[in-house]
Amino acid sequence: MTKVIVSKERMYDIIRAPVITEKATLGSEHGQVTFRVPLDATKPEIKAAVEGVFGVKVTAVNTSVLKGKVKRFRGRVGVRSDVKKAVVTLAEGQNIDVTTGV
Repeated sequence: MTKVIVSKERMYDIIRAPVITEKATLGSEHGQVTFRVPLDATKPEIKAAVEGVFGVKVTAVNTSVLKGKVKRFRGRVGVRSDVKKAVVTLAEGQNIDVTTGV
């Protein structure tokens, strides 16, 4: 597998925010951290960004695209934007504290 080279600027662009939900918190017991990422981010890019920013070893990256819902506000129809989530599995003994800032 080839190593993906990602600039520091792109690394901080890829990792938008941690996802703090009940389900994401349950994943932290198994060494998983969930992040919001751009729709055009690839798995190798996400892996390189997490390793570069947080200094940890990543073993796997799983992504999912959540399609935006159709919502109505005062009778007008609107669509929420699509969101991509990345569940990053860390190597044994590694951890990321998402409560502190980068």
